[in-house]
Amino acid sequence: MLQPTRFLDDCQRRYGDLFTVQLTAERTVVISSDPQLVKDVFTGDPEVLRAGEGNIVLRPLLGPRSVLLLDGSEHLRHRRLMLPPFHGERMHRYGAAMAEAAGRHVERWPVGSPFAAQPSMQAITLEVILRAVFGVEDEQERERIAAPLRRMLDATASRVRLLLLQWTRSDGAGPRSPWGRFRALMEPADRVIYEQIHARRADPAAAERDDVLSLLLEARDEDGRGLTDAELRDELMTLLLAGHETTATALSWTLERITRHPEVLERLLEEELNGGGGDYLDAVIKETLRLRPVVPAVARCLAEDVELGGRMFPAGVHITPSIYLLHRRPDLYPDPESFRPERFLERPPGTYEWIPFGGGVRRCLGASFALFEMRVVLATILRRARLRSATASPEQVTRRAVTLAPSRGGRIEVQWLG
Repeated sequence: MLQPTRFLDDCQRRYGDLFTVQLTAERTVVISSDPQLVKDVFTGDPEVLRAGEGNIVLRPLLGPRSVLLLDGSEHLRHRRLMLPPFHGERMHRYGAAMAEAAGRHVERWPVGSPFAAQPSMQAITLEVILRAVFGVEDEQERERIAAPLRRMLDATASRVRLLLLQWTRSDGAGPRSPWGRFRALMEPADRVIYEQIHARRADPAAAERDDVLSLLLEARDEDGRGLTDAELRDELMTLLLAGHETTATALSWTLERITRHPEVLERLLEEELNGGGGDYLDAVIKETLRLRPVVPAVARCLAEDVELGGRMFPAGVHITPSIYLLHRRPDLYPDPESFRPERFLERPPGTYEWIPFGGGVRRCLGASFALFEMRVVLATILRRARLRSATASPEQVTRRAVTLAPSRGGRIEVQWLG
């Protein structure tokens, strides 16, 4: 099986820190792992460096009004409206729900039989995001909402399918066309999301709730405008899909990594037995996201000619800082292929050297939420289960939609549950 990262490795060996890939006649992509260019991209003018255009492949899934697809003033408007629920004290209120969900799923793990961790991580993170976004505590209601979302996400797990949807989209496409089959899966997912929006708008007590949907309904921009139902649909879909799948994949990679490094696992267990504290756990999470970034790159489409990293680039090209290659630079991370969390305790990386969530004004809105959730879920697992690796060799990287996932789903084995 050809790993999706092998092409990047081969190109860097042949061409260095900057190389060009002609994906289609209309799409020229410049890929770079040069830290100065990465910094220039993240600190550059967002009116020139358009991330929304760079993320166009996600449009069939998320919709045209997603914060990931917007540029300019509309992006800033949506970002300002969406940022408050994911920071500070409000975010930490979800900690108990995260720990409870993780503990309940861990109890169901088989003892002594290898299994893939990723489905369990997906179930945990989907439950958490549904509780956080919609405030749905009833298990049956969560399952009713989750089922169509899972079916849609599974149907687009292949990047080829996503690209095919982008190229073949047409309002006149028949029910058996790729777009027609996708719409048949999307419509039930849209229906449950709009049901939640309409029910919350009609709820006289909505202003007293603290779930994300209720907060977004109350949010207003500088002109007193809130988000329309269509805008809410696209932003909620973004939160549900991006906030669920990426964190589940990161958790699966972390379990795959720590079970392959017993010394790391033992130190984590020792930290938990001594009351936690999280310094080493944080380092483990950061090292996992360095070595196994869930998203390999970020993209910006240039609206005009611009100088980046000391070079001129023409309008129309896509500048793509490579998270994967940047994280493997030996000048930034000595012995870069080794899994060594201690490096993050010895020398914290610079702002533009560790970028699993992107950077600048387009840094992932849910980054703090995702890191917090990873800490809570992993700490719960460490307290409840004794783990070990279930395979002889490290898992390869495979592509799932736009993410890089463990090829066997992060197979682990539970020695005992406590």
